[in-house]
Amino acid sequence: MNALVLSSGGVDSTTALAMAVAKYGKDHVIALSVSYGQKHDKELQAAKAVAEYYGVEQLFLDLGLIFQYSNCSLLRQSTEDIPQESYAKQIQQTGGKTPVSTYVPFRNGLFLSAAASIALSKDCGVIYYGAHADDAAGAAYPDCSPAFHQAMNQAIYEGSGQLLHVEAPFVGMTKAEIVAIGLDLKVPYHLTWSCYEGNETPCGKCGTCIDRAKAFAANGVADPAIH
Repeated sequence: MNALVLSSGGVDSTTALAMAVAKYGKDHVIALSVSYGQKHDKELQAAKAVAEYYGVEQLFLDLGLIFQYSNCSLLRQSTEDIPQESYAKQIQQTGGKTPVSTYVPFRNGLFLSAAASIALSKDCGVIYYGAHADDAAGAAYPDCSPAFHQAMNQAIYEGSGQLLHVEAPFVGMTKAEIVAIGLDLKVPYHLTWSCYEGNETPCGKCGTCIDRAKAFAANGVADPAIH
């Protein structure tokens, strides 16, 4: 069976890719990297480097036009600044009732739907994506929750004629737990990019930078992408 992995170039999706390669072999894994109108292409560059490292086929898809109406702070057209604070602080401000400003509207739903079509065309039986518990906490990213995963998996399974299902191996895990798995798999974290800013080096101040730093620190290792 072939597996398609949504690969953003970050910690979570790269670990999912490593797991798929370990299970199915590189010749049966396809990485799908999606442009969604983000402010920089650093993560796509990282995704390309990761795919080359593992020797897997990589496909690219541009869905930027669909998000042109959004003012999400990650997008090129946004008038909002990317918050320079942890997700925990952002969730406190929203009361845990609404998504954070870096939530791209229904992004995972769109990505998975597009991936399902491509996966069926490429004879894949499973899609992997890297949603995890830290992102789902406090409704920060509602399309990372277990309920969302279950609903999308069921929809894709039925809509594909029961030929395709969706795996979210980290949906009940923290980012620190994901890094622990990746360290065992010798994931090339030095190639990955998480920062929401597109500078030469990670800003260290945005929510994803803060979470990434905590995840590596919890495992007692330095982030290999920080030189």
